[in-house]
Amino acid sequence: MSRGEKLYIAMVGLPAMGKSTVAAKLKENLEKEDIRVKIFNNGDVRRRIMKENSSHAGFYDPDNADGLAIREKIADINFAEAKAYLSEGGQIAILDATNASLPRREKLAERLNNHAILFIECVNDDPEILSLSIGRKAKGPDFAHMCEDDACKSFEERIDYYRRIYSPLRTEPNRIRVDTLNNRVIDESTDAHLPYYPRIRDLLVSDWVKNLFLIRHGETVFNSEDRIGGDSDLTEKGRKQAWALSRHFLGTPIPYIFTSSKKRTLQMAAPLHETRSNCRLFSFKEFDEIDAGKCENLTYQEVRDQMPEVWRERGKDKYEYIYPDGEGYATLKARVNHGIKKALFLSGNSEYIVIVGHQAVNRMILSHFLFRRTEDVPYIYIPQDKYFHIISTQTKKLLELRKF
Repeated sequence: MSRGEKLYIAMVGLPAMGKSTVAAKLKENLEKEDIRVKIFNNGDVRRRIMKENSSHAGFYDPDNADGLAIREKIADINFAEAKAYLSEGGQIAILDATNASLPRREKLAERLNNHAILFIECVNDDPEILSLSIGRKAKGPDFAHMCEDDACKSFEERIDYYRRIYSPLRTEPNRIRVDTLNNRVIDESTDAHLPYYPRIRDLLVSDWVKNLFLIRHGETVFNSEDRIGGDSDLTEKGRKQAWALSRHFLGTPIPYIFTSSKKRTLQMAAPLHETRSNCRLFSFKEFDEIDAGKCENLTYQEVRDQMPEVWRERGKDKYEYIYPDGEGYATLKARVNHGIKKALFLSGNSEYIVIVGHQAVNRMILSHFLFRRTEDVPYIYIPQDKYFHIISTQTKKLLELRKF
């Protein structure tokens, strides 16, 4: 591909759909291939040219003539700066904005008619993720002067205003609609010779993990008694392991921690979370340990003595076996994968994230990033005093087991 080829990428979608995360992911990866890329974000321009705070929802009301005029001016500035960037040696200019209405996109196409334009629409219909994303956005610089509840309400109103003018991609000649939670293409139509498209599409459908620290909870009361499942507390040894983990990561910025809903993972994560500022913790039921059904709370010896048929059948195929009234590894896979997608979406393009999980759950998470035969997954070693460091990008794959 010629280094002289140029491309505009125009992000499309409602607020909190992951547009800026996708833009940053594209920029970072494409730059590693010596492609000159720059992001032109409308919000950055708005904060640059407006002295007064524009976080109030009314600014985005399509019936607010003054607000509309300012927003059009902001778009014009970004169009001009993106065009200048490509004329001065840049190769890809990413316009990071909602570009929600058809008239706005028509204006964009008219102003930026000197090179090809790829429209990327970000879609996410998961109500839980939308709610969590709004909570994350409400902690941003636009809302620093407001309490979290007021900020969330204001941002929800902003989204509602955009919904009034929103028109999905349908007729644009170069377009791709992406489910940003599941990294799945919903629809696409592009010219066969669109510059850089094969690389861009690969990035849009791939998980992206810079540094994931995958940790199992420390020793629990049930661990010490050789019991299955349950919701027991950490032992004294387990609490010491939790503090050792926190000390190990001193100096490492950790903006996001994800746990299950079980006490043992929350207790393991607590010292790590409490000793760090600007660190958010999310508790997902998707990361709960495998449900052993009728075998929950029993010791392994009790299962062997009281339910010999369960012990025998599970031993034949541990991956496919389903506990009576419970789960198996095979049925665990879908919910754990959904939890991974949620964690990666919410953490955006973060340099570091932590997941504190359980033995079976962590085995499934490892198998998500690594090729392992399904029959081998139930036997992956998951210690309580070590963690897995995972990197999974288009240019680097790494898995290492470290002690804390």
